Amino acid sequence: MRIAVTGTPGTGKTSATERLDTDLDVVHLNDAIREADLYTERDEARDSLVADLDAINERYADRDDVLVESHLAHHLEDVDRVIVLRCAPDVLEERLRERGTDEGADLDALEREATENAEAEALDVILGEAVRKHGQERVYEIDTTDRTPDGVATEIAAVLDGEREPSAGEVDFTEYLL
Repeated sequence: MRIAVTGTPGTGKTSATERLDTDLDVVHLNDAIREADLYTERDEARDSLVADLDAINERYADRDDVLVESHLAHHLEDVDRVIVLRCAPDVLEERLRERGTDEGADLDALEREATENAEAEALDVILGEAVRKHGQERVYEIDTTDRTPDGVATEIAAVLDGEREPSAGEVDFTEYLL
């Protein structure tokens, strides 16, 4: 089984997958990108790496029994299920601000990034990409807004165990944009 757990930064992907009790090999893709040089360049303005999606897909093409976690995981080829974690944009914005403050980030850049990610969440950007690439029948949404990381891990486990039906399009945060 090949699983992608994806979502806008701050939705709780890493926290939930670290608590997941599974026999699948859990890959934190953002770490792998850094450690295995799976990027094409460094974006100095954003202080981030530009992922090499072709290299990532090549590296994980033959891996079965794997769960890949990242805001980029939905770009993987041939996954059986895509789990998109969602969070209310205002809550997401606050999470990102708090996380950035803990890391000592540039406050102006942090504010821009938090707002940009909240707007992307309201517009269903990652959900739309996941559905276009993998089809609605393989995409599952989990709203993490009022759930603990353990609660989100339980919901992910339900998807892995076949206890949930695909649910793309059930979460709607468009009111944030009004």
